[in-house]
Amino acid sequence: MSRPYIQVDSVRKVYNPGRGQIEAIKHVSLDVAEGEFVSIIGPSGCGKSTLLMMIGGLEPATAGRIDIDGQEVAGPRRGSSIVFQDATLLPWKTVMENVIFPIKIQRKQQAPYRKRAGELLDLVGLAGFSNKRPHELSGGMRQRAAICRALIDDPDILLMDEPFSALDAITRDELNVALADIWERYRKTALFVTHSIREAVFLSDRVLVMTQRPATIAQEVEISFKRPRDLDIGESPEFNQICAQLRSTIEAVRGKAQ
Repeated sequence: MSRPYIQVDSVRKVYNPGRGQIEAIKHVSLDVAEGEFVSIIGPSGCGKSTLLMMIGGLEPATAGRIDIDGQEVAGPRRGSSIVFQDATLLPWKTVMENVIFPIKIQRKQQAPYRKRAGELLDLVGLAGFSNKRPHELSGGMRQRAAICRALIDDPDILLMDEPFSALDAITRDELNVALADIWERYRKTALFVTHSIREAVFLSDRVLVMTQRPATIAQEVEISFKRPRDLDIGESPEFNQICAQLRSTIEAVRGKAQ
């Protein structure tokens, strides 16, 4: 077997070490292949986002090791992009300016990236909004722009921390389809944190279930539906059976902590 692209080995995270310490993650190991889409679900507050931030290099691990492409993660890396729950667009800049902002920060020539930005905006349905400012966009449109910004510098890893959780159900479905289309086109290695079981099953190659804090991985489920996928797959017995299985695991790990 080839080496995993992302390798998390016996990672532990403790906040405030000492008498008042909080052990967020007890022992987590996982592998992600290059080009794979993996979702992480689990009870609220179990450490899903903490794990994602450690993989992204924004949060140090207390123990264990995280490698990306054979190199230990010791801080933020240029090839990893993160999409947060809030779009975090700069309100005084246009959509186009927001999308190419990472290029400006890196002091690269912006002109070659404007074409790519236009292609990304067209792919997510924002072709006619490049000169609009964030306050002129809906929440879903702002998140579409944030995804484009995350992809502008062609990262190898896309980390997403509940990016659609604040959206209404219809917009969320639309963005799930848009994200699936983007992944089909660019095949980034993706880790996606969500509270939505159905969202995880629709998008993923695999779904990992975390336990209550201090967290471990309780279950790993492969999602074998063919791609490309559309929302109709959510009506199939197989889809709903997987969702029920994952829901049962989450209820079980939640119950153990009570």
